[in-house]
This record gives sequence, C-alpha cells and structure tokens, in this order.
Amino acid sequence: MSVSISELATVRARHPEAIAEAAARRPRRPLVGDSGRLMIVAADHPARGALAVGDRRLAMANRADLLERLCLALSRPGVDGVLATADILEDLLLLGALDHKVAMGSMNRGGLAGASFELDDRFTGHRARDIAGLRFDAGKLLMRIDYEDAGSLSTMVSTARAIDEMAALRLPVFVEPFVSRRVGGTVKNDLSADAVTRSIAIASGLAGTSAYTWLKLPVTEDADDMARVMETSTLPAVLLGGDPGSSAREQDAAYEKWRKALRLPTVQGLVVGRSLLYPAQGSVETAVDTAVSLL
Repeated sequence: MSVSISELATVRARHPEAIAEAAARRPRRPLVGDSGRLMIVAADHPARGALAVGDRRLAMANRADLLERLCLALSRPGVDGVLATADILEDLLLLGALDHKVAMGSMNRGGLAGASFELDDRFTGHRARDIAGLRFDAGKLLMRIDYEDAGSLSTMVSTARAIDEMAALRLPVFVEPFVSRRVGGTVKNDLSADAVTRSIAIASGLAGTSAYTWLKLPVTEDADDMARVMETSTLPAVLLGGDPGSSAREQDAAYEKWRKALRLPTVQGLVVGRSLLYPAQGSVETAVDTAVSLL
C-alpha cells in the first residue's frame, strides 16, 4: 500500500523494511516497451550537490516539491520511468509511483559538483547487487575523462568493472561518457563532435562484454554533426538533456536539437531531467508532453 509524501519520514523511521517490501511487490515491465522508444526522467542531480536549474541556485533542494514533480511527470502518457539515486527511488517506491515503470539506479555520485575531486567520480551510489536486490531495471554511470588527469585511468577501470558486474546479472547499464577538462578550476565537458566521438569509442570498448551496455549521450554543439558522431558505435543510445538554461528560447532550442538527433538509427530515446521537471516556461505536464511528442 502506498503512502503520501507527508508520511514518508514516519514510515522510514518506524518501518524501514517497507522499502524492501514495496520493491518485492512492485509490478515490473520490460525496459523497452511496445513503442520501441524510451522516455526516462532524470533526478539524480542532488546527490552530486548539483541543485541548480538555470539561475535558480537551489531549485532541486526541496524534496517534497521534487517528488511531486516526479510523480506528475511519471503519470504522463509516454513516460517510461525514472533515473535516480537510492533515496529518491525508494521514496517513489513507497509512493507507489514506480509501478509498471522503469526504475534506473544511479551508480556513481562521488564526483561532487565543484569539488577538487570532482573528476574522481567514485561509485558511491547503487552497486549492481543493490539494483538486482531491489528488482530495479537498469543502472546508469558517469565517466568523465580528462586527458591531463592521470586519475582518469582509475575512473575507466572502475567503470569497466561496474559494467562487468551489471552484465553478470543481465542488467542493462547506461554509460554517460564525456571528454572533460578543467577551465579556471571548473570542470567543462567538451561537446565538440570530435570529443563526443572519442568518448563514444572509449565507452563502447569497456569491460568484458558490451551485451548490456547502452550509451547516454549529449547532443553535440552543432546538432548537424550528430549523424557522423553516432556512426562511432552500434550500441543503443539515449540522449541526455542537461541544464537547458533559464530562458524559453534555450528550452525551445534544446527540443529542436533532440528532434533532429532522435531520427538517427541507434538513438532509442531521451533521458531528461531538469528541463522537464523545472521548465523555463509552462508546466511540468506541458514540458513532459512536448518531450514525449519528439519520440
């Protein structure tokens, strides 16, 4: 039986076993449904301390508000599921919002936004056995590679082993690769066509098998380059959203980029978070329905 948002803290304090019980009875579905497309709402940003949306510095800090937005997004036709960390997925389990939805666990959140160790993005979230134990459907990991940072090799190794562990349990894992660098102390992801091409090539070759590997990729700076970039791999891919900025014009530009890239043969769908949950204009319903229409 589901609970309300106002009851979550009481249930967690008095009946922590309720989470495992809710996970055990949750009705599940295939990763890819009859449409052949995936529409996943992302909400794993807070665990990296990334709470801003556009010029709203702490937009994602109010958990009750975030959960309300997520439940609303998940209720819309065409939305397949959610990507989040354990705390958020378990809240959604208790709320009954994950029934017949894809539940995707976020695996590495150690690279805190703005930290000196941001590129040392260790696996501090879901492990493969956690995802399997709670009967979730997939995992997601982030791999940022800085060619000037020797620590990036450790990131690649831990990423490869996580892919191996997921494959051993026959669980899909969505790998989000970037070529990154520090600019004035801030980590910047290179979205040029050449950089995204290299990141795809590197990610595709990781681990002992790629049978359960998906790619989660940005649209390049010039959207017209995506056709060439996506020729780099035969792995299925979804597009990521990122922070759309604070204006309606930026949001509309993002939609148009997604529309073009979704026509490519290996692109299977969208994983979008802040631009849908905190749209620059209109409601959550309108933003989600617009994104679904692109599919």
